[in-house]
Amino acid sequence: MELYNLTPAVGSNKKKRRIGRGPGSGKGGTSTRGHKGAKSRSGYKQKVGFEGGQMPLQRRLPKGGFKNINRVEYKAINLSLLSELAANAGLETVTVDTLREAGLLRKGQLVKILANGNITVKLNVEANAFSKKAEEAILAAGGTVKKV
Repeated sequence: MELYNLTPAVGSNKKKRRIGRGPGSGKGGTSTRGHKGAKSRSGYKQKVGFEGGQMPLQRRLPKGGFKNINRVEYKAINLSLLSELAANAGLETVTVDTLREAGLLRKGQLVKILANGNITVKLNVEANAFSKKAEEAILAAGGTVKKV
């Protein structure tokens, strides 16, 4: 085998179009860019969403909704879950930390106790917020309510 016998592997050499190399190439003159206009110039860059001067879709569609910047989001915990947790772990006091250790909350989440289900055990509950019915149910069962 000599250097003059070597050939590239089949399919490795793809013919590249030589653009802008005179009229004989068939791609000379305007170099396939056409005549005049922004697309024919060097450095042309089309903005995202540009529709050729037509009003872009993101501006044609109406804006909708409202996002309240003062919204406080709570993780809802039902009374049935509280009584189940207290029965399984033998707790008398349920706090935000207790719920976090049980895997019901992530770090920094606020808790609101809701009145879904019933509670028969006397529980001292500490949370960020309570619904009125949940508060009444806990007090009726002989427990205490504390807002943290």
